[in-house]
Amino acid sequence: MQWHDRIPPVESNASQIALNFKTLYFQISTGVFVPVENQNKFVEERRAKVEKLRALDIDPYGGRYPDVEHMADVRGRAEALELEKGDSREDETARIAGRIVLQRVMGNLIFLTLRDGSGDMQAALSKKAVRELWPMIKMFDLGDIIGLEGMIGRTKTGEITVWANDVVLLCKALQPPPEKWHGLTDVELRYRQRYVDLFTNPDVRGVFQARSRILQSVRDYLVGHEYLEVETPVLQSIYGGAAARPFTTHHNTLDLDLFLRISPELYLKRLLVGGLERVFEFSRNFRNEGISTQHNPEFTLLELYEAYGDYTVMMRRVEEMVAAAIEDLDDEFTRKFRDHELDFSLPWNRRKYLDLLHEHAGVSMDDMAGVRAKAVELGIREVGKADAVVVNDVFEATVEPHLIQPTFVYDYPAALCPLTRRHPDDENIALRFEAYVASMELGNAYTELNDPDLQRANLMQQLSGQDETMAVMDDDFVLSLQYGMPPAGGLGVGMDRLVMLLTDSASIRDVILFPLQRPLPPQQGSPEQAPGEGASDDASASPRSVSSKPSGTQETDAHV
Repeated sequence: MQWHDRIPPVESNASQIALNFKTLYFQISTGVFVPVENQNKFVEERRAKVEKLRALDIDPYGGRYPDVEHMADVRGRAEALELEKGDSREDETARIAGRIVLQRVMGNLIFLTLRDGSGDMQAALSKKAVRELWPMIKMFDLGDIIGLEGMIGRTKTGEITVWANDVVLLCKALQPPPEKWHGLTDVELRYRQRYVDLFTNPDVRGVFQARSRILQSVRDYLVGHEYLEVETPVLQSIYGGAAARPFTTHHNTLDLDLFLRISPELYLKRLLVGGLERVFEFSRNFRNEGISTQHNPEFTLLELYEAYGDYTVMMRRVEEMVAAAIEDLDDEFTRKFRDHELDFSLPWNRRKYLDLLHEHAGVSMDDMAGVRAKAVELGIREVGKADAVVVNDVFEATVEPHLIQPTFVYDYPAALCPLTRRHPDDENIALRFEAYVASMELGNAYTELNDPDLQRANLMQQLSGQDETMAVMDDDFVLSLQYGMPPAGGLGVGMDRLVMLLTDSASIRDVILFPLQRPLPPQQGSPEQAPGEGASDDASASPRSVSSKPSGTQETDAHV
């Protein structure tokens, strides 16, 4: 079983926020409604404890707590000791810190389960061992962050436990966590309150830890192939490099309208002109378009350019960087994603655009009457659209659903690709590929166009029927080409989508820490929460636990 197979599914109809402007309720996974006045009561009780702690000269928000050991490392040490049930080792101690996720009071003995970034660990606090700290410990609540140290042992039931002899309160939580620490179950609330989602759902945290490793693996791969990581402007006076609607802003001092970048492409190509022969950037891009399971207005794009390469070199880069990420994660090249079993073994499939169109749509790019008839049959509006736009609309409707296994689709209609070199044997074909996995576009690459006159002519054209266009004239970019840009291959990879595929995450919002959300009215700002019941192997009394893609044809997909 891979680590991400343990991520619990989130149903779209799970716990919904029920609103009443006189009384606000939250329905949680058990179906219990908790009135806001009860929520406030819990907070008030915790605030009262804060004042009591201060009266005891205890800082409820702690301070530096050095030399903490990860709980996973403590568990590993404890396993190596091969302790019997009920045994402990006074010469083996641990110093840990984390959030209380389970609390079981048994008279003068309290069992706590603490959680840090590496996992959970049980701690036992006895009144006899901690003495004067007992009044503070009795005021601990679920969600509080504490530090403690003591000897390592096993309970009579065999649970690895730290028997504390010193305890420090590091942060008093005023808000109670969600019931039973099963985590937030309302999908929108999970995204809106990601900070709660992360500390209550370890598997969610695991996705973002995996994301970091994936990006680092790709970075290491490129640096190992002599690429230079660079940074290009986010604020641009002319937007370009993709067919997308930009966000606009204004610089007050310069009295200048600016755009948030939709792509770093044209700046990275300027660097090729400048003699930086292999460059890449993990760029935050912004596109003022729709939101779906594959699209977020703000997203992470990897773009890279390699002088003296072409789109076949870029195919190899995609295969190898994905392979590097998989090897670093778990070395499992056969992976589950949604309902598919994907095989990322090298080499990936390579298929021509026109062959796939004929295979799945039964038409040829040379037969526009047939293509338009097919569009009408599919319910695609074709009137007023350029031929290439209609061809691509039919391709997306008929071919993309069949592109399940990792596949490079190459040699696109040239009219769709103003920044791409033409095929030497057919000027109607562009040397471009798109990488598809699970019917989703993952990457987009070209053999780059470096003829300045042809580039200017292409940028002056706009195809009818396109909602957005790449035909935005950038005179400075064309000027840079006049100084000479080496032949090159260029590639863009949607990193959010790559993380989705490798972690079996159903939505792009599952792999972006803080996806864009509509603001809530003030009345809806309370968290989903309620006190709950729980149990543990050492609990015998008083247990408490909280255990669409935009319409129109684009040179590049909205996130690639």
